[in-house]
Amino acid sequence: MNKKKWVILDRDGTIIEEKNYLHRPEQVVLLPGVAEGLRFLYERGYVLTVVTNQSGVGRGYFAMDDVDRVHCRLTELLAERGITLQGIYVCPHRPEERCACRKPAVGLISRASADCGLNNDNIAAVIGDKESDMQFGKNLASPVILLMSGYGRKERARGVSADFYAENLPQAARWLWERQE
Repeated sequence: MNKKKWVILDRDGTIIEEKNYLHRPEQVVLLPGVAEGLRFLYERGYVLTVVTNQSGVGRGYFAMDDVDRVHCRLTELLAERGITLQGIYVCPHRPEERCACRKPAVGLISRASADCGLNNDNIAAVIGDKESDMQFGKNLASPVILLMSGYGRKERARGVSADFYAENLPQAARWLWERQE
């Protein structure tokens, strides 16, 4: 049995600043504390992946090549801070397409699992700023952490439930680590 712990993160509003239909690498800005929180987890052996809905592709606002360039920039920014993501998984579809890969559906997890050599039992938590992220984690039978960045505060005020509400990624990372001990 693989004992590695896997953290699945949302992208916009969780790791980087929320910008409507972000599609240019120069728009990528890490949120405060993200590098610290991710490094804390990475140095303790957590496998880090991102699962993100990018409906701007399906809507024709930008291409998957644009998304790939954004992810290259994100990967560079994290690498400069000593952090490696095991993968970034993208649903490019519009919500009305009702695909199997758009969160809260869990269709991207089989690909991520195969790429990382992990399974749902390895998931330590899903971290995000939207109800769809929380439902995604619940659909995986995983603990869920709602960050108060991005849409997080509004979502909490609307009554979105989570196992833990964190002001920032470092607080979420410490909570995860303390639960493991």
